[in-house]
Amino acid sequence: MFKKIALLGLVALAFSCAKEKDGFTINASFNDGVNGKAIKLLKAEGQKQIVIDSTVITDGKALLEGAVTAPDLYFIQIEAVRSNIPVILENTDMTVAINTDSIFNTRVQGSKENDAFNSYQEYMIELQKKNQELSLQFRTAQQTKDSLLAVDIQNKYKAMVDENQTHDIEFMKANKDALVSILVLERHLGNKNISFETKKEIYDNFTPRIKDTRVGKTVGDAIKAESATAIGSVVENFSAPNPEGKTIALNDIKGKVTIIDFWAAWCGPCRRENPNLVKVYNQYHDKGLEILGVSLDGTPKQKDAKAEWIAAIEKDGLAWHQVSNLDYFNDPIAKQFNIRAIPATYVLDADGKIIASGLRGQALEQKIAELLN
Repeated sequence: MFKKIALLGLVALAFSCAKEKDGFTINASFNDGVNGKAIKLLKAEGQKQIVIDSTVITDGKALLEGAVTAPDLYFIQIEAVRSNIPVILENTDMTVAINTDSIFNTRVQGSKENDAFNSYQEYMIELQKKNQELSLQFRTAQQTKDSLLAVDIQNKYKAMVDENQTHDIEFMKANKDALVSILVLERHLGNKNISFETKKEIYDNFTPRIKDTRVGKTVGDAIKAESATAIGSVVENFSAPNPEGKTIALNDIKGKVTIIDFWAAWCGPCRRENPNLVKVYNQYHDKGLEILGVSLDGTPKQKDAKAEWIAAIEKDGLAWHQVSNLDYFNDPIAKQFNIRAIPATYVLDADGKIIASGLRGQALEQKIAELLN
């Protein structure tokens, strides 16, 4: 229940305008015991770490330098030290005093973005302390079988999460020119407790400088995709190969009601949901129901993704149209719908308008019955 709360939040700050330098410098100083150790400035790209600059710590000091086209989150890594130090790079002079015995408390100084990030970290450290205290109390309540105390702690935890959410929303609205704001919004993209309308309003409020950053573009694409798949939106036509290699387009197979079902052979919850889809299809196909299965097979762990996809179709008895680009979550259809997890379903009317989404089991069956009976 007590999930780790990410260190991404902020307090409202006023930023002054200043001409940027052509590059950045980070002057680092250290406590004893790290002379001769390597220090690296890293950028994370998926599972890869790209080295931006590196040097050796000499006389308790090190200089990292380079240039960025837009502010972004990077990490400082020190040889033989387990934790990394987050830093938002922008083209200015920065300093950092590093105590390798207390890496978690290290703060980069000298730039507006890091000043904002530091303020947020201080806020979130206090929130995490509360989270840890409640976790300990909850385990004690479980051990002593004190159900009333356990419920009370659960309520306190929920209030804490709500408080954090309110804080983040207020911050993002107030700080439209801070990189950390867009990082916070990225973290909340999958948060169903914040309405899409609120997320879009926050994004629209950001300055062009923030929207043009790497994460700004990522969040913008996600907002655009969610806008295109909101209830009431008409789905843009798409096509992909079926198991025989024939191209199937959504507009060519739509019925009175159409279910778009995102699934994969490797997805356990998808496979467990398939019998319900078979039942619904058999019951309502003659009344105008069509289903288009979009497989996200193609994970690197699959030896033969296409063979596994076809075998799953046959084993589960999926008699409706199936398509796949066999490109995992990189599938262009998955990106069009901003699919982050499967199974995922969208119910369309005869005009291709989305009238329901995310339904499974009995809820999906009831919706189809309501539309076709």
